[in-house]
Amino acid sequence: MIGFLLVDKPAGWTSHDVVAKVRGIARMKRVGHAGTLDPMATGLLVIGLGHATRLLRFVQSLPKEYLATAVLGVATDTLDADGAVLSREPLPVSQAEVESVLDRFRGPILQTPPMVSARKVGGKKLYELARDGKTVEREARPVTIHELELTEFAPSDYPEVSLRVVCSTGTYIRTLGDDVAQALGGRAHLISLRRTGNGSLVVEAAATIEQLQAAADEERLAGMVLSPADALSDLPRIVVSADQASGVSNGRRYEASVLDIAPGVEGLVRVVGPDGTLLAVSNVEKGRVVPEVVVPQ
Repeated sequence: MIGFLLVDKPAGWTSHDVVAKVRGIARMKRVGHAGTLDPMATGLLVIGLGHATRLLRFVQSLPKEYLATAVLGVATDTLDADGAVLSREPLPVSQAEVESVLDRFRGPILQTPPMVSARKVGGKKLYELARDGKTVEREARPVTIHELELTEFAPSDYPEVSLRVVCSTGTYIRTLGDDVAQALGGRAHLISLRRTGNGSLVVEAAATIEQLQAAADEERLAGMVLSPADALSDLPRIVVSADQASGVSNGRRYEASVLDIAPGVEGLVRVVGPDGTLLAVSNVEKGRVVPEVVVPQ
C-alpha cells in the first residue's frame, strides 16, 4: 500500500499516536503525517504510507482550514483548554466589536509561536523549555490568513467566539484566538479546534481510527488508500508519453516545451504517466522541468 490515508484524529491523541496506531493497522513501518495537530484538536490528519511519506511535504505546504471556538477573558498557559488558567478577567464585548477587529488578522501577518509548541529555539523545542518552567523570546514569523470569518457568537462576560480560518502552514490557531482577544483588550483560549481541510483534501472523506481498524480486519484497507496522484491534485497535472515516463522515473530533466508545458507555467507540478500513475513531483523553472521527488514504480 503506497499512498495516503485521510484520518479523522480524535481528541486526546497526539499526531504521533495516530501514526503509531496506523503503523500497526497497516502493518507498515514507514508511516508519517502532514502537519501536527495538538492533542485537544480533532479532524483531518493526512497520513503517508511507504514511499508516499516523501511526498507529505507537498501536502503540508497547502493551506489548511479550521473551525475553532475560543472563550474570551480566560487565558491559559497553553492557549487551549488543556492548560492551566493564568487569568480570568471578564471581556463582555459584542459581536460587532469582535467583527471589527478581524480584518487586522486577514492576509499576511506576523505571529509569535506559543511557548507550548514544537518550534525550536537554541536547539530545544519550546514545549520542552516550558516544561522546565522557562519562557524565552520567540521570533515572530510571517503567516497568511487567507480567510477569517466569525461563524457563531455567544454573548456573556466570557463570550464564546467561533471562527472559520483558512491559513498557511505554520499558523497557530491558538495564538490567533488569543491575538484577537488582545485586540479587544483581553485574553482568550481555545476550547475546541477541528481541522476540516488540507488543500483540496477534506475531513468528510476521512476515516476514524475505528473505521480503519475494521477495514484492516476485513482486508479492505487498501481500498481506502488515496493514490499519490489523487492526493496531490492541487498541483497542476502534466501527462507524459511512455518514453518520457521512463526518463522521468530515472530523474531526467526536460525542457518544458518537450513535455508540452505552456510558456509561463512555473512552480511545482505532478508528472504522471499515460496510465495516470504519479511518476514525480517536479519544479518548472526558467523553461526547465527538474524533479523534486521521483516516485519509485
